[in-house]
Amino acid sequence: MHFLERAPRNLFFTGKGGVGKTSVACATAVELAGRGRRVLLVSTDPASNLDEVLETKLGAEPRSIAGAPGLFALNIDPEAAAHAYRERMVGPYRGVLPDAAVRSIEEQLSGACTVEIAAFDEFSKLLGDERATADFDHVVFDTAPTGHTLRLLELPAAWTGFLESNVGGTSCLGPLAGLKAQQALYDGSRKALVDGTRTALVLVSRAERPSLSEAERTRGELAALGIERQELVINGIFRAQDTRDAVAVGMQRRGEEALAEMPAGLRTLARTEVPLLPFGLVGMAALRRLFGERTPSAVESAMPSVPAVSIPPLAQLVPSLEAGGRGVIMTMGKGGVGKTTVAVNIAVELARRGHKVHLTTTDPAAHVAEALGAAVDGIRVSRIDPVLETRSYSDEVMRTAGASLDAAGRALLEEDLRSPCTEEIAVFRAFARVVDEGERGFVVIDTAPTGHTLLLLDAAESYHREVLRTSGAAPEEVRRLLPRLRDAAFTRILLVTLPEATPVHEAAALQRDLLRAEIRPFAWVVNQSLVPLSVTDPVLARRRANEAHFHAEVCDLASRVALVPWALPQAQARLDLLTAAGLAACRGGILSPRAE
Repeated sequence: MHFLERAPRNLFFTGKGGVGKTSVACATAVELAGRGRRVLLVSTDPASNLDEVLETKLGAEPRSIAGAPGLFALNIDPEAAAHAYRERMVGPYRGVLPDAAVRSIEEQLSGACTVEIAAFDEFSKLLGDERATADFDHVVFDTAPTGHTLRLLELPAAWTGFLESNVGGTSCLGPLAGLKAQQALYDGSRKALVDGTRTALVLVSRAERPSLSEAERTRGELAALGIERQELVINGIFRAQDTRDAVAVGMQRRGEEALAEMPAGLRTLARTEVPLLPFGLVGMAALRRLFGERTPSAVESAMPSVPAVSIPPLAQLVPSLEAGGRGVIMTMGKGGVGKTTVAVNIAVELARRGHKVHLTTTDPAAHVAEALGAAVDGIRVSRIDPVLETRSYSDEVMRTAGASLDAAGRALLEEDLRSPCTEEIAVFRAFARVVDEGERGFVVIDTAPTGHTLLLLDAAESYHREVLRTSGAAPEEVRRLLPRLRDAAFTRILLVTLPEATPVHEAAALQRDLLRAEIRPFAWVVNQSLVPLSVTDPVLARRRANEAHFHAEVCDLASRVALVPWALPQAQARLDLLTAAGLAACRGGILSPRAE
C-alpha cells in the first residue's frame, strides 16, 4: 500500500469524476487515524459529499468524526467562503468611500470567479500556512473532479503573476490591496504543492480506458506545474468469482485489458489496487473494509429489502424530448454517472430521426467527441474551449470598451482582462450562445460535474454586472438565458445518476437547487443498472439487490424516470440504448457497442 506506508503530511486525491476519490480519501484518513495519527480531512469539491460518507454533518471548521479517534473533517463551502471574502474586501471601505463606490465593489464581487478565489483562500490557509494545521499530522484533501482541480492548482501561479503585473489597483475581485495581502499565502501554497517531502498527489482511477486516459492527462499536467510526487490508485478492481456469469467474466476481462494497455506515464507511478466491494462505502465500518478485512461482515447485508419497481428504458423519453422539434437538452449529475453516455445516445437518436443536432459540452474534461466516435450525419460536435473563448472575449472587450480609452485606460483594461476571472466570463458567454442555438434546432449539452454546473447557472443572474463593467452591454443571448432555462418547453434537463447512495442524494440536492432557481428537471435517468441483467457472481448479485432501494428513492423524487442498463466500461458511448435490439442484447447478458 504505497501511499499509506510512506504518506507525507499532505495527501491530495484527484481523478475523473466517479472513480471513487471521496471513498479512497475517506478510507485513507480513517486508516491513518487508526494508526494513531491526527488527521484533518478536507473537501475542496463544490459538490462535496463528505457528510454522507462520514455520516457527520460538517461545516467550515474541523469536526471530530465519531468512531474514528483522531480524525477531523471539514468542507470548504464555496458560497460561505465567498460571503466571508466579500465582507472582508468590502468592509474596510464602508463609511470611507462614497456609497456608490462601495456598491461598485460589491457588484465586482458578485460573480462566480469570486466564489472560486474565496474557496481557494480557504484552501491556501490549510496548505500554505502550516500554523493553521499545526495540530494535525496529516491533511487529506478530497478534491473536485479533474478539470476543476487542475484550475485550483494553477491558481497560485496565475494569481501571483496577475498581482505582480497589475498596477491599477482594481480587478474583477475588487481592490487589489486585499488580494496582495494574500500573495505570501498563495506563494506558500504553491511551494507546498511542489515539495515532494510535504505533498503527494494521488491519482484515483478505475480499470477503464477513459479513466486511465484522464489520469495520464492529469499526470502530465501536474508534472508541468512542477508537481512530480504522484502515485496511482486503481479503484474497483473486479475479479469474477463465478465464471458462469457472462457479465462478471466480461467485466473482469475488460478491466484486465484496460490495465494491460495502461499509458506508459502511469506505469512509472507507485500503484495501489483496491477491490470492487459489494456495498456502498458509507460509514466507518464500510470505509475500514476498503483497506482492511476482506471477510464478510454485517456491512454487506445492511441494505434493507425493498420491493422492485418497474422503470421504463431511456427510449421512452425520446418522443417527449423530440416533440417541440427544437430546444436544449442538458444532462447533469455527479461526475462519473454517465452524463456523456446519455447525451451522446440522445443526440444520435435525434439525428437518426432526421433532426439536426449540435452536441457540445461545458465540461473542462470534455470527451463527447471521443464518446461519439465516428462522425454521424446530422450531428455537429463542439466543446466550449476556455482558452479560445477567453482570447475571443478579451479581443472583443478591447475593440469595444477599449476603443474610446486613452493609452493609460487601455493599459488598465488589459491588466483587468489578464485576471483568471476573465475565463469564467468568457465560458459563460459561450454557454449562453450555445443555448441560443436551441431556437433553431436541437442542442444537446453534456454539462460539467454538478458543482461546476451550479456555478455556471448561478452566474446567469450576476454575469451581466461583469459585462456592464467591462463592455457596457449584455448580449441578447445572455439577457434571455435564464428565461430560456426556466422554460420547460425549451430546456429539458435530465438528471443522470447511478443506483447508489451518493449519486442519488447529490442529484436530489441538485434538483432542489434547480427548483429554487425556478428550473424544473424534465426527468431522471438511472444509469449503469444491473437490474435488467442476469448475474450470479456474488459481488454483482449483491450490488444488483441493493439497487431496488435506490430505484424506489428516485421514483419518489422524479416526475419521469428512465433506466439505462450496465454495459462494458469502454462501450459506454455509442450504445443501442434507445433501440429494442439494444435492450434485447442487454437482457442476454452484455450490451454490445453500436456497429460502426
